[in-house]
Amino acid sequence: MTAPTRPIPPVNRRRRFDLRSTALFFVFLAVVVCALGLVARLVAGAVERRPAWVFVLVVVAVAGLIGVRRRVHVTRAARRAAAALDEAAREAARELDALELPPQRTAVEIVTDYGALTPEEFEEAIAALCERDGCSAVEVVGGAGDLGADVVALTPDGRRIVVQCKRYDASHRVGSQDLQRFGGTCFTVHEADVAALVTTSDFTGPAVEYAGQCGIVCVDGDALRAWTDGTGPRPWDTAPGGRTAGWDLAGAGS
Repeated sequence: MTAPTRPIPPVNRRRRFDLRSTALFFVFLAVVVCALGLVARLVAGAVERRPAWVFVLVVVAVAGLIGVRRRVHVTRAARRAAAALDEAAREAARELDALELPPQRTAVEIVTDYGALTPEEFEEAIAALCERDGCSAVEVVGGAGDLGADVVALTPDGRRIVVQCKRYDASHRVGSQDLQRFGGTCFTVHEADVAALVTTSDFTGPAVEYAGQCGIVCVDGDALRAWTDGTGPRPWDTAPGGRTAGWDLAGAGS
């Protein structure tokens, strides 16, 4: 029977002394010490001979260090300002995108078959005629509570025109009561310089008489077709002060 053998721990071997490496280290250290001493001696001599220059160099060095630090601070501040401006621009863009622009009234194509239109479409068609013939600030305001005004605009010569639109069948003539209701608001409430009632049908005799007394321009179906075709006068041309003021205020109606 053989006895178990114990593992022999490794023996720590000491590093051998290297004379050459040690000598080179001390030589390098001596060179560094000599160089530092030479620099110190030169600085001391310069201070002794030219103390003002040394002071200037020190001041310049300190100023340079301060300038570098300030430049770093300025750069950081500029970056922060740029980031803030960029964020503000983005916020402003978001606000502009969020704004709801008021709906713009689209111009209606000029039509000739007015009898086929609804009352609302007829108002849009009259507004389109006004725009075509040079009116500005044209608005369709007809509806509940309009007090007789369906279309308002500024004529090419700057007068305010208020138009009431009546899309009636040929058998339904505009009577004096319609004119009286319109005449009671067109000048006093809507401050019209030109008041016109436009219809696809015709006017009764009393209606034409009342319109002549109040200065309301009556445009019947025939006069409307002539206005549309460009062969007849425009409503503001036949009103008092218009280019053809001598024309019968009732247009072609009777």
